[in-house]
Amino acid sequence: MRRSLAIAIILTIAASCSGQSGDSTTTSVTTASTTTSVATTSTMPFAPGAPGIGDSYYPGLGNGGYDVQHYDLDLAYSSDGTVDADVVITAVATQNLSGLNLDFVGWEVNDLTIDGAEVAFLRDGDELVITHRIPSGEHFKIDVSYGGTPQPMQSAAIPIEVGWLVGPESEQFVVAEPDAAHSWFPANDHPLDKATFSFAVTVPTGLTGVANGELTEIAEDDATTTYRWSMDTPMAPYLATVVIGDGWQIVEDPVSTEEAGVPIRNVLPSDLVDDAPAALAQTGEMINVLEEAFGPYPFDRYGIVVVGGFQHALENQTLSVFGRAMVDAPFFEYVHIHEIAHQWFGNSVSVAQWSDIWLNEGFATFSELLWVEHLHGVGAYREEVANRTQAARVAGYGPPASPPPDELFNGSVYIRGALVLVALRDEIGDDVFFETLRTYTERYADGNATTVDFIAVAEEVSGRDLTGLFEAWLYGQELPD
Repeated sequence: MRRSLAIAIILTIAASCSGQSGDSTTTSVTTASTTTSVATTSTMPFAPGAPGIGDSYYPGLGNGGYDVQHYDLDLAYSSDGTVDADVVITAVATQNLSGLNLDFVGWEVNDLTIDGAEVAFLRDGDELVITHRIPSGEHFKIDVSYGGTPQPMQSAAIPIEVGWLVGPESEQFVVAEPDAAHSWFPANDHPLDKATFSFAVTVPTGLTGVANGELTEIAEDDATTTYRWSMDTPMAPYLATVVIGDGWQIVEDPVSTEEAGVPIRNVLPSDLVDDAPAALAQTGEMINVLEEAFGPYPFDRYGIVVVGGFQHALENQTLSVFGRAMVDAPFFEYVHIHEIAHQWFGNSVSVAQWSDIWLNEGFATFSELLWVEHLHGVGAYREEVANRTQAARVAGYGPPASPPPDELFNGSVYIRGALVLVALRDEIGDDVFFETLRTYTERYADGNATTVDFIAVAEEVSGRDLTGLFEAWLYGQELPD
């Protein structure tokens, strides 16, 4: 995610986990999102799944006792701004469940079934509490029918509203990092429980409905058009998005597609279709630069969608959402490559704990430095490193490995986070450094990682004890010389 930027500094503005008791044996069940240990003994007592997945910063996010494999979202948007919705959640129990929670706030729940049978449920703050017995290892489907007028929510991590937003041209769009997926669909709302997604977005004919992944079908009737999208690679719930607009066009980019070897399509308002910023045409080149550094691009396609009324940018999986102000800014190319880099760092390799957000933002900010080096050479790279180091000193940024929970996206996780990688590159040399990055993205692809995991990879690949370097750059209060 990117917030406000300045060109020289570009200051900017994460498996079910549940306690299990009793004697039991376990086996591994491979789902669409992860390999999860589930109990295999009938002697294990039935108990509710935990109401949190175990995040140290946001303990109410996520839930225990089950692992989601797939979300099938069906959204019917009306011109009066209301939405009739239905989600079918396919999951597997990781313990003997007497009940489970979904994260969900707002809306009116019209009906809720598990495997076709109505079940008891209640609302408790941001939790949808369901009573139902499900044996460990059993696959099940939760079907929730709900509706209302979408409302954004105040994030606990950042001082802006997130979730389902409305732009100045009445465009509807979702930006949900880090904690607002459950403001528009029932979810296990934490990056630890990634799943595949399918979307059916029904809109009045004349509007365009967009979501993550591949457009698989457009179906029209007398008054509405349904756009069907499929995200077949596991995705953290906060990265799911829907964009609905009048005059927005899905525009293929054959030049970038050929250059990157990945289909590139953008969703643009009509005035940008023939007048897009020059940096947008560099998408293929940017992906090539990042593939050389990080390894193969992790998804089947990429593109951006441009909306009004949003001052930032967010790296929704395969479809980054950009505020129009960002696209019109002279530093757009740096924000653009930043969000592309997130497809590796944040989307494919997701944080296991939100406290490790520097693994997303520091790596994406480092990609901006790589772009400077690609365009202008090593000297320009070094100059930009010096500029950002000085900016971090003046700002007095604290350690990037421990951002405040209520200011998760502070400047340190971006600027100091990137400088951690600069220091590591200088310490172990280019060959070992980039092998470290490629090993890390390959090992944790479609999964989750922690700071400890990254340090372990760096020490494994380099064959060195790097404790001193990481202690100073990640955890030290003062920025090292």
